[in-house]
Amino acid sequence: MQPHATDPCRAFLAGYPESLLEDVRARLADGSLGGLLERRYPEAHQVRTDAALYDHASALKARYLRNAPALNKVAFDGRLQIDQRALGTLTAASRVQGGRLTAKRELRVAAVFKQAPAAMLDMIVVHELAHLKEREHNKPFYALCEHMLGGYHQVEFDTRLWLTWQLQARPTAGAAEAPD
Repeated sequence: MQPHATDPCRAFLAGYPESLLEDVRARLADGSLGGLLERRYPEAHQVRTDAALYDHASALKARYLRNAPALNKVAFDGRLQIDQRALGTLTAASRVQGGRLTAKRELRVAAVFKQAPAAMLDMIVVHELAHLKEREHNKPFYALCEHMLGGYHQVEFDTRLWLTWQLQARPTAGAAEAPD
């Protein structure tokens, strides 16, 4: 059984105070969490293709990380599952070309973010771009994230709420539908 099967808050909100989790559970139960998030983040994005995501990530990189290594590929990835906590990845594969070593960097974003509010897609892209400069999730890493996206920490928390809401709203795999 998955940890969120009985408590949807455990998947993305583990480690937060119990009083906060109780509030989230109450909002999930009365159906108000989705409306709250829709009011807070009404702006949708138009990034629906890998090419558009590449352009979006490249624009953010050019604005904030001019001296960072280039990105070779940026794509939505349907294999990244929200319930496995892999919302995005930044990978570097080293290859020998002639007498030198080159690195190909790929940024991948979970496909669920095609439907997310614009700020939440930006948060994931900013988070992965920050890994170009800072490998670890440390103070300089989060300072860079905040520099690239003002209010980063609030958007990150609200993304966790949105994912919790999505996870709870998603039908359970293999569950039979009730007859009419």
